[in-house]
Amino acid sequence: MSATSAVDVVVVGLGAMGSASLYQLARRGVRVLGIDRWAPPHDRGSSHGESRITRQAVGEGDEYVPFVVRAHEIWRELEAESGESLFAPVGGLLLGRERESAWHHGHADFVGRTIAVARRHGIAHEVLTPAEVEARFPQFRLAGDEVAYWEPGAGFLRPERCVAVQLDRARALGATVRTGETVVRVTPSGQGVHVETDRASYTAARAVLTAGAWMPGLLGSAFAKLLAVHRQVLYWFAAHDDAAFAPGRFPIFIWIHGAGDSDHFYGFPALADGVKLATEQFVETTDPGQVVRSVPPAEIAGMYARHVRERLAGISDRCLRAVTCLYTTTPDGRFVIDRHPDSDRIIVASPCSGHGFKHSAAIGEAIAERVTGGTSRYDLTPFSLARFPA
Repeated sequence: MSATSAVDVVVVGLGAMGSASLYQLARRGVRVLGIDRWAPPHDRGSSHGESRITRQAVGEGDEYVPFVVRAHEIWRELEAESGESLFAPVGGLLLGRERESAWHHGHADFVGRTIAVARRHGIAHEVLTPAEVEARFPQFRLAGDEVAYWEPGAGFLRPERCVAVQLDRARALGATVRTGETVVRVTPSGQGVHVETDRASYTAARAVLTAGAWMPGLLGSAFAKLLAVHRQVLYWFAAHDDAAFAPGRFPIFIWIHGAGDSDHFYGFPALADGVKLATEQFVETTDPGQVVRSVPPAEIAGMYARHVRERLAGISDRCLRAVTCLYTTTPDGRFVIDRHPDSDRIIVASPCSGHGFKHSAAIGEAIAERVTGGTSRYDLTPFSLARFPA
C-alpha cells in the first residue's frame, strides 16, 4: 500500500457536493486530491438522471436562498469557461391544492411558503389561477381548486455535465482525481487526517467528506442512526406529441396533489427519451451497496396510475426507461455542513435530503472558504450537527 502526504485536502466522494468542493478548492490554489469509488459522473448515487430542478424561491427555508442564487451565477461562469450547456431556465411551476395543506419536504402549505420566500427575497414570480395555468400550459389537467406559483427563472440543470465540467476544471487547475478507489477509513492523525482506501493511504491537512449515500457506512454507527438512504425512481414516459413537451413549451414542475408527503410528483420538458417524471418516498430505507436497481412493470404502472394518468394530457403509459437514484436524508430534512464532532480537520457535507443539487455549486464554494479561511460568507449555522442530540 503506497502513501502520499503531498496534498492539503482530500475530498471523499465526487458527486454534486464533492465535484463542486474539489473545483472551488483548486480555484484557490489548494493542493487537493479527490477520490471516488466509481468514475463520476456515474449512475450509482444521487447526481445523475439527465436533469435536476433548480428554483430560487426555496420553500424548504430562507436559509437555502443564498446558495441557489449564487449557484446560478456559478453555473453561468462554468458555462462560459467550458462551452457546455449546464443550466436551462425554462421556468418552473409549483402546484398545490387550496383545500389541503400541500405537505412537501417536511413543511405544510409548501406553495404558500414558496410564495412568501419569493416575496421576501425579491425573486420574480407570479401567482396564477388554474385557468391561467391551463391557458399557458394545456398539458396540465387541473381540478380547478389549485393554487399555482410560477417562477420564470427556474429551470433544470444537467447533472452529469455539471459534475464532469467541475472535475475537468479542477484537474486543469492542478487537482488530482482518483476514481475506482474506495475510501474505507478517515481518521484524525496528529496535525492532519489519514485517509485509507482499498488501494492506498493518504495524509492531508484536512478532509472533506461528500460521499452521499455511503456516508453512514463511512462515518460509523452514530452517523448511521442520523442518516437514512432511500431508493428513488426516475421515469421517462412517451408523449403523444413530443413537441408539446419541448423546452419552451413545457416547464419544470412540482405538483402537490394531496395532503400526504408522498402525494406529489415532479417533471421536466422532454429532452432525449420522452418526458421525465418522478415522485419521492421517504419510508423505505436501503443500503447503497444492495439497492434494487431494476424497476419492475408494476412499479411503473403504479407511478402512472397514481400520479400521471389523470393530471397530464398527452402522456402515454409507455415507459421508455426507468432508473434508480439515492437520497440521503436527515431526520429534519435539512443538510449537514459541519466539522466532524471528533475533529475540526474533517468537514462533513453531503446529506442533501432530496433537494441538494441546485445548491451544490455554492455549497462547494462555502466549503472551500471554510477550509481555507475558517469561515464562509454563507451562514452555515442552520446545517450544523448541533441541532441533533449528542
